[in-house]
Amino acid sequence: MHMLYNSDSFVVVQFEVPADAALPETPEVLMRGGYEIMDKFSRKEIFIEGAMAQSFKEGVEALIETRPSGPTEDEMDAYIERYSSLMQQPVVMH
Repeated sequence: MHMLYNSDSFVVVQFEVPADAALPETPEVLMRGGYEIMDKFSRKEIFIEGAMAQSFKEGVEALIETRPSGPTEDEMDAYIERYSSLMQQPVVMH
């Protein structure tokens, strides 16, 4: 588990599945775990994996490549906000 991003609005955590846990008939690119995205204001989250996780990763990489210094927090939040409508799971503190 790796915290990749933390702003006033969102947190993104990456979960990785060990390579030996991947099924041989499944492409490795789809078996690398996933991302948990949490919206701090709505207190909801989503876990994405597979093709959606790969699309999220590629979108973040494209955003990073647009500037030598990297994207601003507002730009990252705007990209992550696209996933807010999918968030249905409430964030519960234990």
